[in-house]
Amino acid sequence: MSLSVEQIHVELADLLETRAASSGSTVLGAGSDDLEAGRRYLEDLVGGGWMVPEWPSVHGGRDAAPAEAALIAEALGRYQTADLYPYGVGINLVGPVLLARGTAEQQNRWLRSIADGSEIWCQMFSEPDAGSDLANAGMRAERDGDEWVLNGSKVWTSRGTYSTWGMCVARTDAALPKHRGLTMFTVDMSSPGIEVRPLEQMNGDQHFTEVFVTDVRVTDENRLGELGDGWGITVETLAHERATIGGRAFGGGDDSDVGLPSWLEAWRGSGHLVDPVVRQEAMRAYVLHRVNQLTTMRATHLAGGGAPGPEGSGAKLRSVTAFKARTYLGKNLAGAAGMLVDSPGHLGFMTAPSMSIRGGTDEVQRNIVGERVLGLPREPSVDRDLPYSDLKRSR
Repeated sequence: MSLSVEQIHVELADLLETRAASSGSTVLGAGSDDLEAGRRYLEDLVGGGWMVPEWPSVHGGRDAAPAEAALIAEALGRYQTADLYPYGVGINLVGPVLLARGTAEQQNRWLRSIADGSEIWCQMFSEPDAGSDLANAGMRAERDGDEWVLNGSKVWTSRGTYSTWGMCVARTDAALPKHRGLTMFTVDMSSPGIEVRPLEQMNGDQHFTEVFVTDVRVTDENRLGELGDGWGITVETLAHERATIGGRAFGGGDDSDVGLPSWLEAWRGSGHLVDPVVRQEAMRAYVLHRVNQLTTMRATHLAGGGAPGPEGSGAKLRSVTAFKARTYLGKNLAGAAGMLVDSPGHLGFMTAPSMSIRGGTDEVQRNIVGERVLGLPREPSVDRDLPYSDLKRSR
């Protein structure tokens, strides 16, 4: 039975009343970043299927229709008291792909543990020679009886230091063109032969890592999808990532269809909007923010619960533009105090440039929109049909 907006808010308030935060608690960096706090929060939600409402109830969801799931996601933003960033890859990327591509055994093994936070996932896609050209991935996976032996390295793997499992794309056939010789695997991050090295970012975080893989063995049961179907699964996973980024309010957890978001109310309350120039910039940020909300709702409706389409690329572009407009204006409004690392919004300001890169660069997103939405000609690619083994690569 579908719930109304009022019923959703009442049930969530009853469930989380002891830990509910005031509106605006979901600004980037707010809440506890402690892994245990996030796990306890997910445990509170999994019984009612609140965190992943569109998933089957047997796997920790509540069999909700897309429209109801969107209402629940909005309501959850009002009560979130823990930082769920560590659990994002599992919930938003791996889970949906497992539902679409995984075997029944794989779904039973991992979906519930993703929903309740008992296992954390990372995404092992990018390599030193495979960034925007992700199909150039060179990590090798060689068959040895019922096992696969993985060798190579990954980079920009977020959550690598504390993940229990990794979703890893590797090359199983170098004689095929680069898009056709890839296969997806699930990898136990505690396996012998895996070394994870954190990469420190300019905002002080160490979310990204390098992962070195040496003779790591996985069974064929850890293969996700068909042999050689790794590129298709990669594209599907990235579509979920872009839709997730595009659907985020990046701090607008209290946003609703009426009223103003907390950040705009705060600027008005502080008197900043008296200045007509500031007011114009603030309204530009709000319009970008609201347009992203509405188009995300439309994309959710179009997807109908299925895999996100190319609309997710447009949503990511809009979301990042809105986030940057608000973040940069907020830093300017802080004046000289904005130069301090503990000033409000500083983490968002330092994070903002990376938003145009993570999940695929802005240029890649525009190509996707141009080719798959507008029907423009594909950019020429001279190596698309060449065997991977014939391609020139850095040593």
